Amino acid sequence: MIPTNYIALGTAVIKAEIAAIQALPDRLDAQFSGACEAILACKGRVIVMGMGKSGHIGNKIAATLASTGTPAFAVHPAEASHGDLGMITREDVLIALSHSGSSDEILAILPVIKRLAIPLIAFTGKVNSALAQAADYHLNIAVEKEACPLNLAPTSSTTTTLVMGDALAIALLNARGFSETDFARSHPAGRLGKRLLVHVGDLMHAGTAMPKVSPDFSVVNAILEITGKSLGMTAIVDANNHLLGIFTDGDLRRAFERGIDLKKANIAEVMITDFSTINAEALAVDALNQMEAAAITVLPVVDNKRLVGVLHMHDLLKAGIA
Repeated sequence: MIPTNYIALGTAVIKAEIAAIQALPDRLDAQFSGACEAILACKGRVIVMGMGKSGHIGNKIAATLASTGTPAFAVHPAEASHGDLGMITREDVLIALSHSGSSDEILAILPVIKRLAIPLIAFTGKVNSALAQAADYHLNIAVEKEACPLNLAPTSSTTTTLVMGDALAIALLNARGFSETDFARSHPAGRLGKRLLVHVGDLMHAGTAMPKVSPDFSVVNAILEITGKSLGMTAIVDANNHLLGIFTDGDLRRAFERGIDLKKANIAEVMITDFSTINAEALAVDALNQMEAAAITVLPVVDNKRLVGVLHMHDLLKAGIA
């Protein structure tokens, strides 16, 4: 075993990759703008290709493009020569990744790409390489040296490739006016997707599941309704289902403290008439904010003062909103 200063070596790698990234901004020129315009004009999809480590980075670039409003997918260049070129149409744009600019598998398919007459965007570290020269737009990802002490393993070069891909994706995101809501639609299972796409109506208890009683109900019967529906409250509604008040577990304790004879009182005498409500079309995250601001755990859902549902904090927790 060779004695190693792990921290020193790790620090050197990070500094080398930071230096490689810091060289990128000065290289963004008309070639970068042209690549963005070509992709924006694309009627098909962006195809990303790369061999080896560049291929792994290409998968990430394609995924980032696709999730930020630019339809894209990765194709393995070796597989492309054995049938997968059929995935590429005349409506597409090709992004080819090769730090050396001389990957045989990519160069082998360039004649077909040229016959298709589709825009070719090359990420290379060699301006005079065959791939760079064949490209319509060349993005320079050159590094002074790899972070690997042997200057062999793709490290700094894959980092600059990834960062250049991110720069392209985000420039396109901005040009498309891609919004948080658009992002959420691409990530419906993620936290942001849930917060921006889930509405109160998707989570509320409705129909026979929502606790409600008439104002002439006794407090005892109202308590039975609260217990039966397990939401810690009941709504009080008139004959037209208009919301008149609410009564919660907390209100029950406060009624005891006031010395009210709950066996004789009806619910109209003890219900709360100053309460918060929300609309079924509101975002669930807005309901969460409203509950937290008012320090409450349940919200009646109304439509023109008519009770249509009841939302509990537990519903928001289960849905991953809170």
